[in-house]
Amino acid sequence: MISQKLQEAINVQITAEMWSSNLYLSMSFYFKKLGYDGFANWMRKQSQEELQHAYDLADYMTKRGGVAKVDKIDVVPQEWENVLDAFENVYQHECHVSSLIDELVNVASAEKDKATQDFLWGYVREQVEEEATALNIVEKLKRCKDESGVLFLDDKLGERE
Repeated sequence: MISQKLQEAINVQITAEMWSSNLYLSMSFYFKKLGYDGFANWMRKQSQEELQHAYDLADYMTKRGGVAKVDKIDVVPQEWENVLDAFENVYQHECHVSSLIDELVNVASAEKDKATQDFLWGYVREQVEEEATALNIVEKLKRCKDESGVLFLDDKLGERE
């Protein structure tokens, strides 16, 4: 049985993942409006991935006898200054999510729940990849000297399946 404190912490993370999903969906709409179909596709896939994280956390908690809950999801931003600004926001957000996951691991450790710690380590590894990918895209966008570079990167990110 999973502790009440850990259930509460995981439910907070579920809400954070759902907010992240909405953020990336909003970014997808923003990019689509600007005609960047590749960036829009990448963000839509990222939105789906974040929602899957929420599902995975809820499924895990249910398997452990806990109760997953959906809480209020706050409004997400709708506009950014430009492509670079949006992806810098992605990177900052992924760093924030990393800190939330670190805190979740700390709660599992304090509760001496080794099964949850093991489950979360997979989540931590995936989060490290998401943060690194976001930073890589930011660095590439910073090297784009003109719109042709941005369009090339848009095309490449559009290949994400």
